[in-house]
Amino acid sequence: MAKSILTVDDSGSIRQMVSFTLKGAGYEVIEAADGQEGLDKARQKSVDLVLTDQNMPRMDGLTLIKTLRTLPSYRTTPILMLTTESGDAMKMQGRAAGATGWLVKPFDPQKLLEVVKKCLG
Repeated sequence: MAKSILTVDDSGSIRQMVSFTLKGAGYEVIEAADGQEGLDKARQKSVDLVLTDQNMPRMDGLTLIKTLRTLPSYRTTPILMLTTESGDAMKMQGRAAGATGWLVKPFDPQKLLEVVKKCLG
């Protein structure tokens, strides 16, 4: 069975590119337009990996990560940040919130697949 990935980003074009890249590699992709929708979808169906942006309406990426980490089914799930934010302070906040890794936009599709593959084993 294909591994499932929840991708959370308020940019439709980024979601589309991420989705296209991941589906092309055989992953099942669930999309959400902001952190709140991402959280709702994560509660409805458990996924193998979460890929989230930081700056979004309704709920940002760090809040989403912190909230997911309180749920028993997401304590050990890999969660990657895919964001334009590349500062060390923001990365430290991401790690403190429970992020597994960090990718900076614009992303290289090959690099994205390498990181996802590494996280999913």
